[in-house]
Amino acid sequence: MNGHILFDILDLAGTFVFALSGATAARQRNLDLFGIVALAYIAACGGGIVRDLCIGAVPPAALSHWRYLAAATVAALITIVGYRSVKRLHHPVLLFDALGLGLFAVTGAHKALLFGRNSEVAILLGMITGVGGGMMRDVLLNRVSIVLQKEIYASAALLGALIEVAGEHLGWSFEWSSWGGLLTCFGLRYLSLRNHWNLPTFASTAANKGRPRDE
Repeated sequence: MNGHILFDILDLAGTFVFALSGATAARQRNLDLFGIVALAYIAACGGGIVRDLCIGAVPPAALSHWRYLAAATVAALITIVGYRSVKRLHHPVLLFDALGLGLFAVTGAHKALLFGRNSEVAILLGMITGVGGGMMRDVLLNRVSIVLQKEIYASAALLGALIEVAGEHLGWSFEWSSWGGLLTCFGLRYLSLRNHWNLPTFASTAANKGRPRDE
């Protein structure tokens, strides 16, 4: 398959699954129709808009191409109509997040390279593409984003983007580098949820006891 076509397919697939996660989270908070569609679009396209602004791809693709809004709207409507089916999935928001995270980490890094950015910038923007929309979704829902908690989330996106960039520099085809980065990111995120893997936290014992620690 042509690399450009695969990139477009992965980008739209990421948009769709992140929109599902945004719509599901909005539905759980009992938002109205507009709120569900808006959260679906923001979760799906927020990270990509930030990425495009950073690399100078203006206007951002999510604002200039109708297919992104269409994909987010369809995902929102599917969630509204089939919400009972979605609820039967185990932690549906986290599942859709994990898949979207891998898709966007890869496509975000690839697009940054296409626009001539160096490897470090491409890796960082791949991560931002993956986590940006979810962070915006969580801010609007007034909850602490999982990116800022102990769960393995942003680090999984960083690893997926790193594999994508390394693969392209080593001369791998886009198909191999993209699937390698996607599956690694998704696998790490999924396994961390299933096995309760977490990054270390550094809560102060004194803070937990409500008194200052002796120096």
